[in-house]
Amino acid sequence: MTQLTSTRTDVGRELGWGPLLVVLAGTVVTFLDFFIVNVALPAIHDELHAGPSAVLLVVAGYGLTFAAGMITGGRLGDLHGRRRMFTVGLLLFTLASAACGCAPTAGVLVAARLVQGAAGAILTPQVLAILGAVYQGPRRGVAFAGYGFAMGIAGVLGQLVGGALIDWDVAGLGWRTIFLINVPIGLLVLPLIRRMVPESRGETARLDLVGMGLVAAFIAAIVLPLVEGREHGWPRWTWLSLAAAPVLGLAFVVTQRRRPRQGRAPLLDLSLLRGRSLALGSVTALAFSSVPPAFFFVLALYLQHGRGYSALFSGVVFVAVGIGYFAALLMAVSLAERMGRQVLALGALLVTAGCVALVPAIADSSALGLLPGLAVVGFGIGLVLVPLASTVLAGVDPQHAGAASGVLATAQQVGGALGVAVIGVVFYGGGSVPDSFRTSLWVTAGVAIATAVLAQWLRPSDGAKR
Repeated sequence: MTQLTSTRTDVGRELGWGPLLVVLAGTVVTFLDFFIVNVALPAIHDELHAGPSAVLLVVAGYGLTFAAGMITGGRLGDLHGRRRMFTVGLLLFTLASAACGCAPTAGVLVAARLVQGAAGAILTPQVLAILGAVYQGPRRGVAFAGYGFAMGIAGVLGQLVGGALIDWDVAGLGWRTIFLINVPIGLLVLPLIRRMVPESRGETARLDLVGMGLVAAFIAAIVLPLVEGREHGWPRWTWLSLAAAPVLGLAFVVTQRRRPRQGRAPLLDLSLLRGRSLALGSVTALAFSSVPPAFFFVLALYLQHGRGYSALFSGVVFVAVGIGYFAALLMAVSLAERMGRQVLALGALLVTAGCVALVPAIADSSALGLLPGLAVVGFGIGLVLVPLASTVLAGVDPQHAGAASGVLATAQQVGGALGVAVIGVVFYGGGSVPDSFRTSLWVTAGVAIATAVLAQWLRPSDGAKR
């Protein structure tokens, strides 16, 4: 089987685009499952009698374990082989998907979703690390753009795919098919991994178990009280959990600084964050990555609960976002080459403009009034997501590709989980569904503006433009 080290520069040309297609298949199913569930939430609520916190956990719980395990997943790939851990992650994800599709209760579904997220955390960091090790020069830029494309398409078209699967009601399975569809995909891709994807590793050292526990506890301490607090009247434990989060974060930083002085490898090499591109780029990614999942979450609930649309018709409305995203896909790479980091600001501001345009459309009796605003939002999302990975990771040493991609992917998943948790508090905070959706749009617009501001702090040389 093909073995790859970080010093090889010709292997991407030898292997062609086969490795890209295989690993992007894993990217699509993991990100698809973050978004596809949105249109199924009303059906899950009705069939499994799930309360608001359970509904939130079906989405945010997946993002929680995804985010909490991302740095660990990247480190496991560096230590034990990225292809091997990609295979393990996809296998576990396939099994967890089957468990989600067969879940008899909301509790079992949430538990299976937590396992799904953990599997995604093992799989996803390997993707950027494999692409960074296999492809060099312009081909690396194309490969990273393909990653952004796959991630965006999963988010944008996930709603339509989910709505269609629910409407078709294959074998009377209803919403369960949105999870079961992953099983044949996994079984098809798994045998191709060893044949088409070269193995690669980073530096070898023992895994930092203390660091693993601290980073997982830090993320859980933020997300769980946001998900559970409102429904339970914000009990004392939610505030204690939020207060403990910065302490846990500080403890993680201290242990990571101490381990190299003790001759032990840290879970996260903090020296990576001294590079302005990765540090500020990850903060920017965290901020913006909260936008798409939060926006899709409240839009799906508004269309079905606020307007009474079916899951399929709601998915069709989401196509407007997809049209905007596809348009951005055609332009994002060239715009990034000309504008550098400013393409991220432009995309974020377009998301803001789209949200503002949707506010008056809430009162329209027809769904047609929503379409222009949705298309602008989709276009803005595409302008950010497609060049984001190549912008942030361009200057990272391939030897640290796994750890760096783990940092970036963690920022994205933490942002996604936080976005759903926070917007859930806003949406379920009281008032009618249209009023809640309107407030959610203003919050989303504010976060997008913050992303545009953060992009200004990146040095011009840190973007795609050199």
